[in-house]
Amino acid sequence: MPSLSNRIMVLLIMVFASLCFTVSSNAERNIVCTNWLCTGVCIRNCAQCRKMFGVYFMGQKCADFCMKYKGKLIPDCEDEYSIRPFLQVAEYDY
Repeated sequence: MPSLSNRIMVLLIMVFASLCFTVSSNAERNIVCTNWLCTGVCIRNCAQCRKMFGVYFMGQKCADFCMKYKGKLIPDCEDEYSIRPFLQVAEYDY
């Protein structure tokens, strides 16, 4: 019969593993971030969102945001809440 300390250790490892998979929802957050690496990922995501949304996405504002926060908050084109500050309504030419 396993001892109590072994059971506790297994339980802690299982909790840690489940937290790792739950907290990190996308591939960029699974890597260890340094300032230049996360900033690069952030700017590439801004460029990808600009390609996807065209004139509705303010790419320069997104890139400035990446530089200001050093890639700590990475926009995800499929997550409305992370790109909401960079979306704009198109102006009509009437």
